[in-house]
Amino acid sequence: MKFKSILTVCFLAITMLSFTTIKESTSYKCMIQMINYTGENAYVVISLINPEGEYEKTLYVQGDDDEWYHDISEWWKFYGKKRSSIDAITGETIAGGARTISVLEIEDSKIDAGYSIRFETAVEDQEYYTKDVEFLLTSESVKSKKEGTGFIRYVRLMPN
Repeated sequence: MKFKSILTVCFLAITMLSFTTIKESTSYKCMIQMINYTGENAYVVISLINPEGEYEKTLYVQGDDDEWYHDISEWWKFYGKKRSSIDAITGETIAGGARTISVLEIEDSKIDAGYSIRFETAVEDQEYYTKDVEFLLTSESVKSKKEGTGFIRYVRLMPN
């Protein structure tokens, strides 16, 4: 009887694992170079945008003081409703003229599938740029440099 129970448990475990999909992802180094500006350090939010143009996931946040997250208003409409933990994907704000390197984890299924990556920037008592940098995630763009339109001079991605 014991042997039959063990076989049943093993069969169920194998069956459950065969229906579980493991999402393959790749780590990318992401360098953000800021323009020279004066004032407070910038908050930068990096988001995955689905093919319909809606937020799907927060990939990284430069700025760990959540008191100011509401100033990144478009992202806040998405994140503020869910308030999921982002502690593991936050870093310090970035000063004018500085650069920072972080690591982004992006599911391979999102590449060449109509998804985009968006970089939003906000500086206290200055501007907020919803799409400081935004581009389609393609096999080529994840190995390229993209120019910013606000506080970001450029962003460079490369597989880690």
